[in-house]
Amino acid sequence: MDIKEIQNLIKFVAKSGASEVKLEMEDIKITIRTGSGKTETTFVQAAAPMQQLTSPAAVEAKIETAAPVVKAESENSKYITIKSPIIGTFYRKPSPDKANFTEVGAEVKVGDTVCVIEAMKLFNEIESEISGTIVKVLVDDSSPVEFDQPLFLVDPS
Repeated sequence: MDIKEIQNLIKFVAKSGASEVKLEMEDIKITIRTGSGKTETTFVQAAAPMQQLTSPAAVEAKIETAAPVVKAESENSKYITIKSPIIGTFYRKPSPDKANFTEVGAEVKVGDTVCVIEAMKLFNEIESEISGTIVKVLVDDSSPVEFDQPLFLVDPS
């Protein structure tokens, strides 16, 4: 694994929002931790001492993705968040040829399906637990999501 592949991995982890990723292969062990505005990478290669690598590009990517979240929290404190109940892949529509379950500005009621999350080849419909108006979709279609990751902001008023 060369440095370019490691840098691409760091960028991917920073964009995904994961807090920690560990990758172990036969001769390489990589741990990438993100959070608190910085990305830290531990890289261990067989017969080589442990090194700490901090990629400036990855740090910039993490800062860019973290800044809007902080801003959103302060501006959107009156909104309620619909969060992912499972780990999987987020889809906004039931199939590629169908329309999205919901759009920004759409009204949702308790029990309305707002998205689907695929986990282990099973498609799980995620239903709204609140009534209100969708203000923002926080995840891109076909993106991986983690447990308890915010998916939508809803204005309950």
